[in-house]
Amino acid sequence: MRKLPLIVSAVLSVSLCVSCGDKEKGSGINHMYDIPLCGNPKSLDPQYADDPASNTVIRNMYSGLVSADEDGNISCCNALSYTVSPDGMKYTFTLRNDNLWVFDSNKDDIIEDEECFPVVADDYVFALQRVLDPAMQSPYAMDFSCIKNGRQIISGAASPDSAGVSAPDDQTLVIELDHPSAEFMSLLAAAPAFPCNRDFFYSTKGKYGLDDQSVMSNGPFFMRQWFYDPYGVHNILYMRRSDRNVTETYNVFPSHLNFTIQKNEADIRQLFKEDEIECFTTLSGSYRGGKHNVDSSRSITLGLIFNDNDKLFGNTELRKALALATDRKSLADVIGSDITVAYGLIPPAVTLAGRSYRDMVSDGQFDCYDLTQAKECLEKAKKAIGVGSVDQVKILVNADTVDSGDLHKLSQSWQELLGVYIGIEDVTPEEFEKRISEGEYSLALYPLKGKLNSGLSVMEEFTVEKCLDKIPGKEGMMDKLLNCGTVAEAVEAYTSAERDIISGYGFVPLFYKNAYLVSEKDNEDILYDPFSGAVDYRIAQNYS
Repeated sequence: MRKLPLIVSAVLSVSLCVSCGDKEKGSGINHMYDIPLCGNPKSLDPQYADDPASNTVIRNMYSGLVSADEDGNISCCNALSYTVSPDGMKYTFTLRNDNLWVFDSNKDDIIEDEECFPVVADDYVFALQRVLDPAMQSPYAMDFSCIKNGRQIISGAASPDSAGVSAPDDQTLVIELDHPSAEFMSLLAAAPAFPCNRDFFYSTKGKYGLDDQSVMSNGPFFMRQWFYDPYGVHNILYMRRSDRNVTETYNVFPSHLNFTIQKNEADIRQLFKEDEIECFTTLSGSYRGGKHNVDSSRSITLGLIFNDNDKLFGNTELRKALALATDRKSLADVIGSDITVAYGLIPPAVTLAGRSYRDMVSDGQFDCYDLTQAKECLEKAKKAIGVGSVDQVKILVNADTVDSGDLHKLSQSWQELLGVYIGIEDVTPEEFEKRISEGEYSLALYPLKGKLNSGLSVMEEFTVEKCLDKIPGKEGMMDKLLNCGTVAEAVEAYTSAERDIISGYGFVPLFYKNAYLVSEKDNEDILYDPFSGAVDYRIAQNYS
């Protein structure tokens, strides 16, 4: 089993030329997977959905112009070929003519000819217009704002029809940009760039992506049934291999995907223990290789955030004192393998031009440990706040994200170095989100993660999440990040943004955290994107 560092489309550049006629029992293919979704998908609209359950289904229903392999290299998927103008501002794609929309109107095993029709260039035009349309409120709009007139459309100053996307004919798609973008091709491999058929969208009368009669597939699997009763227990989402879209270079190995919709991860873990399901995703590091396949990715940065309205931690000098007194070098020798110390914001799993950003930019440059200055800041804070000591405070922690023992080691070091005592309050994921949104915390260990595999997506969290919205000059920072035409410019902009955010002491990075895909030993090539949370079963093989 292996992970993909970029959000992938369903096609990979690997040697998978096994014809459908060669599939035999025991060969690992034609398996029906029994697998979970944590919660009912909120929407199967690729331009809008951003929860892991939705993203998993979308990943297995759709495919895009291009795909990215496990090293971040881009190759054609539904595009037969493409060219880029010398100035990097015009992309011209020639589409394959054998990628089909499949709509199972009768919900049976046979797809009739009238239920299939070609995916054309206008389907991509409409999809990208929708991403930018402010009426859509797509969480990915800013990522695609490099498209010509994108920023004006997002602000409402221009119509979505003015976006620099056009279809001269059914097989030709032209995308024009306002400025070159070093990460644009990677964006086109992501789910928000998957096609959307204009006529079908409007035929659903506002229900697009919300039930099994309001979706179509152009990817590896098509929808058979989606049933969800919030008060029931037999909730399922059932998909079948789309043989109309199987070719020698676009192979789909499983025959069916049988999703069971569960309320929480605890129920999913129990089903896995009882061998009722074959894999699941988790943040828990309690599963180890040997008995199971365990695929890990350091895709999350855990850092301290502070409540501006808190009597103590509304004070910047106190935040600064904790940041300057955090000796990560000492922590590195005593924490568990599930996490590593973090000096920066962008986690190691984020890639840029096929390389880990953290390999390109060492986070050691952000080390700010200075005990003398930390003590000075603490005294200033206590005087300003009017307290003699800092104690009886607890860090709010999502119990699923980290072993509290590792945090206690940090708390002990603060007590020894500064004479402050800060405890730990473990809560459920649901309670954590509720307390954060309602401002019922003093300080919290916040899991920072981008929705897409890009530094930009990580940095966007500082402009869209209220609890992280403490960055002076953030508009200028985002302008720089959105105007990176080369890898070198992107590296410089991301490094500068990391430094500015860290020096503001609104977010104090502590650890890089793993996300996991756990599966039974008889499975191979289940692909996991830790950013969107999507699990891709297209080339999965089962040898049970």
